[in-house]
Amino acid sequence: MKNFLSDFARDESGASAAEYALILAIVGVGIAGAAVYLRNTIVTSIERAGDAVKAGPTTTPTKT
Repeated sequence: MKNFLSDFARDESGASAAEYALILAIVGVGIAGAAVYLRNTIVTSIERAGDAVKAGPTTTPTKT
């Protein structure tokens, strides 16, 4: 049991898992931030498009 505990204490393979978890958390925060930003941009674009459709054409098309 003593050998197991000393081997476990010297084992550094867990550090890689912690590093991957930290990277995953940072990427997750970036994706969440981008989703919030894109949500606002998409909603604004859809509202503008809807307003343009309601307003109708602003010029009369000419035949060439």
